Amino acid sequence: MLSMFDVIVQHTALNADETDWLGQLVRQWEILADLSFSDLILWVPDVDDNIFWAAAQIRPTTGPTALEEDVVGEDISYEPEHLVTEAYLSGQICHMSANAANAGIPVDVTAIPISRAGRVIGVVEIHTNRMGVRAPGALEDTYLETAQILRGMVWRGEFPMVHNALRQWQSPRVGDGCIRVNARGIITYASPNAISAHRRMGLIDDLEGENIGQVMKSLAGRVRMPMERAATFGDNAPWEIEFETEHASVLMRMQPLRDDSGPCGAFLMLRDTTDLRQRDRLLMTKDATIREIHHRVKNNLQTVSALLRLQARRTQSGDAEGALNDAQKRVGAIAVVHEILSQAFDTTVHFDDVADRLLSMVRDVATSQALVRFKREGTFGNVPADVATNLSLVLAEITQNAIEHGLQDGPGTLSVRPHQEDGRLVVEVVNDGEPLPEGFEIGKQTKSLGLSIVSTLVADMRGTFAMESLPGGAGTVARVEIPIG
Repeated sequence: MLSMFDVIVQHTALNADETDWLGQLVRQWEILADLSFSDLILWVPDVDDNIFWAAAQIRPTTGPTALEEDVVGEDISYEPEHLVTEAYLSGQICHMSANAANAGIPVDVTAIPISRAGRVIGVVEIHTNRMGVRAPGALEDTYLETAQILRGMVWRGEFPMVHNALRQWQSPRVGDGCIRVNARGIITYASPNAISAHRRMGLIDDLEGENIGQVMKSLAGRVRMPMERAATFGDNAPWEIEFETEHASVLMRMQPLRDDSGPCGAFLMLRDTTDLRQRDRLLMTKDATIREIHHRVKNNLQTVSALLRLQARRTQSGDAEGALNDAQKRVGAIAVVHEILSQAFDTTVHFDDVADRLLSMVRDVATSQALVRFKREGTFGNVPADVATNLSLVLAEITQNAIEHGLQDGPGTLSVRPHQEDGRLVVEVVNDGEPLPEGFEIGKQTKSLGLSIVSTLVADMRGTFAMESLPGGAGTVARVEIPIG
């Protein structure tokens, strides 16, 4: 589906300032759709201003839609009688009564021209499903009265207003709860949801007839911003604040209102975020617990690694010493992953940090550490946490095998070359030592425990493992490919 900016770039001559203004409008216009019980379409003029393109569309959450189909990307071409064309050319708000019908549904249509610097840069078309008009009541009357004020603000260029970025996924909407405040700061209407939210915070008095500034000051010490800013309703800056008491949290969003005479009050939307904040705290506690578990596992593994190292130093058998050193290295590789996870637990691990630590560890235990040059060329990127442990063991075994058998504990270069492609991680470990023996085949001609471990772990990750000599017989390459998407 085309975005608003795709449509503007492809079809219009709007400049950056005009495009930004329309973008701000679309980011905030859900309040107008909900208050009007209406669908909104943003039309922008083509380079040929006899043509208009639908750049954005929104449906109300407070009533039924009047438009069953998405129209973004469609156009109006050379239709002088069309309401959008009329509003664009006249610069005035135009209206068509419910005599119009869309798919058999009686629809009211209003077109509001959007002007910047004396030029109309777009038209907001409002479609109201008259079959779904709600029965009159205080709530509906408040919605429609406020919607009428907002329509005038859009036309005069007073909406959208400069605003700190809304929390798009949790910012309060009209249906969550609302309060209407007049120009004197007196609450003229509070929805049942708004009243319930205030009572959860400990305010038991009725809201209607109260001064909004006094109501908010009664919550002093519970608001997450200075009270003098929170009590200001006459400026041109909407805001969002969050109240929190011992038992409840409420997110409040304020939209200043202006009519032809100037400021005429405000419309506040409230969302009870108590359950959301409780879930946030539970998640934080869970994450902290998981990080602590990884930290303790890492400490235990490092203790086991140290014991294996001590035992290897005391043994009199060369074979036993080698086996204990290999076991110590494998335990250390697993500990590295848990150390990374204990610092910043997530569902993925930035594996470059793990790989660099593993290469440093392998260098430390290599008998020819002063003669082998290690380097990583490329990035592993993010790897799922449940893959990271197996991958760390695989990388440690392959690099150790390259030193012992490829370079044969002599001087040389070992390169690790990772990259991601099409949802798969590809890792090549290249050394410039000896080629593979003639007829070499993994799992048949070798009794290496390390390669057996690699083959098993890669198979568990549904990947592939292969080794081959480099062209010209100057070294070998081990290639591991595993799915991570």
